[in-house]
Amino acid sequence: MKYFAIVSALLSAIFVLQSFSQANGLLPKAFEGGGRNTISLKKVQESIPIEGIVTNQNGGPVGGVSVQEKGTNNSTVSAADGSYTINVAKPEAILVFSYIGYVTQELSVSSNQTLNVVLLVDESDIEEVVVIGYQSIRKKDLTGAATLVETKNTEAKVARSLPEALQGQSSGLVVRNSGGPGQGAVVNIRGMSTLFGNASPLYVIDGMLSDPNITVNPNDIESIQVLKDASAAAIYGARSASGVIIITTKKGKTGPMKLNASARYSIVNLPKMYDMMNGQEYVDMNRQAYENAGYTQQAAVANYDGTDVDWADELFRTGAIQDYNVSVSGGGESSKYFMSGSYFKDVGTVIERKFDRAALRVNTETSRGRFRVGENLMISSSYGRSPFSGGAFGGNPFYDAFNMLPIIPIKGTGFVSDANPGGWGIGSENARTYSRNQVAQASITNSDYNYVKMMGNLYGEADITDWLTYRLNAGLETSFDRRTSLRGKGIWYWNQADQPTRIEENRSQFLSYLFEHTLNFNKTFDKHQVNGVFGYTQQTIGSSGIGAQRTDLLAAGDRYFTTINSATGEMVASGSRGRNFIDSWLGRLNYTYDDRYLATFTFRSDKDSRFSKNFQTGFFPSGALAWRVSNEDFFDVSWLPELKLRGSYGVLGAANLGNYAYIGLINQAPRAIFGQGDQNAYVGGAQVALVDQNLRWEEKKTLNLGFDAALFDRKLNVTFDVFRSVTSDVLLYLPIPGYLGSISQDILTNRASIENRGIELELKYRPQQGQERAFSWDITGNISFIRNKVLELGDLGIDPVTGLPRDYIQSGNTRTQVGRSIGEYYVIRTDGIFQNRDEIDAHRAQADIAQPGDIRYINLSDRGTGNDITPDDRTFAGTPWPVFTSGLMWNAYYKNFTMNLQFYGVVGTTLYNDMRRDFDGMGYSNYRSGITPWTAENPTDFPRLGVSYNSTTPGDPAIDRGIVSNVRGDSDRWLENGSYLRLSNVQIGYNVPQHLLQRLHIPSLHVHVSGQNLFTVTNYSGLDPDVVGANANLEPGVDVGAWPPNRIISFGLSFGL
Repeated sequence: MKYFAIVSALLSAIFVLQSFSQANGLLPKAFEGGGRNTISLKKVQESIPIEGIVTNQNGGPVGGVSVQEKGTNNSTVSAADGSYTINVAKPEAILVFSYIGYVTQELSVSSNQTLNVVLLVDESDIEEVVVIGYQSIRKKDLTGAATLVETKNTEAKVARSLPEALQGQSSGLVVRNSGGPGQGAVVNIRGMSTLFGNASPLYVIDGMLSDPNITVNPNDIESIQVLKDASAAAIYGARSASGVIIITTKKGKTGPMKLNASARYSIVNLPKMYDMMNGQEYVDMNRQAYENAGYTQQAAVANYDGTDVDWADELFRTGAIQDYNVSVSGGGESSKYFMSGSYFKDVGTVIERKFDRAALRVNTETSRGRFRVGENLMISSSYGRSPFSGGAFGGNPFYDAFNMLPIIPIKGTGFVSDANPGGWGIGSENARTYSRNQVAQASITNSDYNYVKMMGNLYGEADITDWLTYRLNAGLETSFDRRTSLRGKGIWYWNQADQPTRIEENRSQFLSYLFEHTLNFNKTFDKHQVNGVFGYTQQTIGSSGIGAQRTDLLAAGDRYFTTINSATGEMVASGSRGRNFIDSWLGRLNYTYDDRYLATFTFRSDKDSRFSKNFQTGFFPSGALAWRVSNEDFFDVSWLPELKLRGSYGVLGAANLGNYAYIGLINQAPRAIFGQGDQNAYVGGAQVALVDQNLRWEEKKTLNLGFDAALFDRKLNVTFDVFRSVTSDVLLYLPIPGYLGSISQDILTNRASIENRGIELELKYRPQQGQERAFSWDITGNISFIRNKVLELGDLGIDPVTGLPRDYIQSGNTRTQVGRSIGEYYVIRTDGIFQNRDEIDAHRAQADIAQPGDIRYINLSDRGTGNDITPDDRTFAGTPWPVFTSGLMWNAYYKNFTMNLQFYGVVGTTLYNDMRRDFDGMGYSNYRSGITPWTAENPTDFPRLGVSYNSTTPGDPAIDRGIVSNVRGDSDRWLENGSYLRLSNVQIGYNVPQHLLQRLHIPSLHVHVSGQNLFTVTNYSGLDPDVVGANANLEPGVDVGAWPPNRIISFGLSFGL
């Protein structure tokens, strides 16, 4: 493979140099005149140069417009600033200006040498080209469910990766974002169809199956298609069950070399903070809590010295994002190129967190007659830094910033010890908390990582006939990752073990190469049109890793040497290696009769080495039918010029397991005595766990019905879909009886079944717009209603409570049960606050432990005792899945001004606020400001104040079990409505008039200011309702303090030369 990489890089360089040289007249066009080794010396007829600017009706430049001399092959393409230059043969020539989404215009050259043109928006979207995997078709010929995402909306956002910018852009697409530097987003298409596997969609970038994670520059992307149903996605077979997102990067256009550059600087803040008590407020509240409990006061509270640390202020800061991009593009009649370079830097809102990325892209294509050769190459280098968070002592900066006691100083001489030479402030018997001093951790530890990634493909195409094309595509993706983590001397939380200094080195490499052979055909005869693709692909995926760690680092003063060899203590090393192969046959046939009746048949057969030999091959077919009713003679509805009905059914697949999962592993560490005579212990072997040798694909059968319509002179475009899918053979872990000893860990097997169903609606409205109008606008909206239900979970043993077969999976405070949705909350319900003893006695179930001011729980098990609230009283209390999600994008243009507004909404979701549970736990944390605990004089809905842990002072009373009951985690007290509406982005831009730019010799200049996540309307009390979840599959609504989306204010400009 190293030779393949070298050849690919050399060919890329050759193509770039050749394209650049030809486009700028540095090489002769040697092969235009026929002979193999001849250069035409024929006198060239005098030509007429024509130049001009292509703009839209608002005065903004339009790049990529095809400018062709009518009746000839003479053409060019407008640059990003709208400028073009073309030589025509005669003054009578007519120029044809065409571009997707605009009305084609023809203008006569006459005696003009400067010809400016204003393009009008085409009110119909049916001619849009949609990439559906291995081929492109017109949207009007599409029989499946797919969404073409408008990149003008994604480009308006500040995004670390493409998935982050996709929130709200398509129906059926749910994106949960994170605001951390170098962190990606969680993406789901049409619900959740797996329990323990990867639920993310498949990403295809320029034909390469890859992940557009933080290493790929979003500004290089030209188009984005979201494939949702079987007809659209089945061409990707065993990797398409969670949907497919196809990404096409920017390509060169015919014309002189054009340079485009952009710069954006962003100010980043956390949009919301918890309001916690200051030092004096904490002391007052804690004194009362200890007094209520009858405990001896904590020394730091009893002898409060005025220390008041705002830990959130110490830990959080104003971050910054810098994003710079430059690109060069152009090409001649036979060769085109696009080259870009970018730099992205993200300084996070939490101290000592940052990320930066430098990327280079080269896309070229050269054609000679019936042959075309091209490549797409991306190289990126990413760097990130954060405190070392290995093991159990990592902590969570958002928990700790608000939990840490304000009466504990950041540093103090009283904390100095052999384990804590820096004297970092931590919890103790004087001020009890296990919250971590995150400032100390950021000073004592660090973890630096570098990701170097190269991804590209080299392709060749040959037109065998005018309707049949052969394509060879060879793709390569490789990454070299390195992480160095250092732990200096010191501790950062109470009772943390004193550990030696340590350094860890981890290095890994990922390698994937892909070979594809495809035949594309497109034939029209009479009223019949047939097109499609047939092909064979082969992909090899491998990875390897090695890691080492060593203790007792050498130091010079307060600085440590940061290599393994500079340590003198114990060394531990490990390594891993894996590889799998996927061979596939694929095909698609599209048939259209008389532009009215359409049919699509698709298949893919995948053979994957990750499965045992009997189950390596999976077959994934689909079929779809569509009827363009509006083309029928009987259909004459003036306000409905376009109507297409469609339906599809097919099978998709998922391979949610790692390598060798069907092979039992042997542990060679155990020692045993064999026989009665020899009592020496010898190294033996023992099976680690039982395995299922019949592991197979997760299989998703999906039905989709929908329609596409254009109404009111094509001003309003509507897409509607209703779908149902059933995923069978879903992987889960079945319990193994404990009497099997060391091999009794759960076994991975195909047993579960999940249903998803939903309704999707997309609307796009563009009023009639003309050149005479100074103001124009368009609006796009989508809404999705999606439900999931567990149909089967296999044999999970016996429920210890009911004694019946267990039909659920418990994960934290959520339960995934047959007949219900995944990850529903399974908790004890609350019923207000006990106001007096009579209410407690009447309730009976808590009579032994409760006091007035305690929470009343609903007693479902009712065993008739005075301490009767147990986990048996849990019941279902809400779902994390929303009733619907919605996105809205509005674009407006007034003269040289532009505006982009984007909203995103989620309605009907329930969240578990684990951070609030921690704050209100009456334990080792600070208190939320403004809480009003219940008292007899002031009865409120907040339970009485107390302490939920045992005092260690002799003579203090036993723990108050009523307080412990009040703060139990398995109750609906911590459930909240997570619905919200967010202004996710607003951008205002200005195209500087050309008469102001003439002196600068800049054809175009656009400046803009934008705000991201400016406001969120919600009743959720947490930092943000857009939570990733404790477990993205089984606990998607549990807010464990993950990094919330940031508020971002940006200033930027872009210009073309």
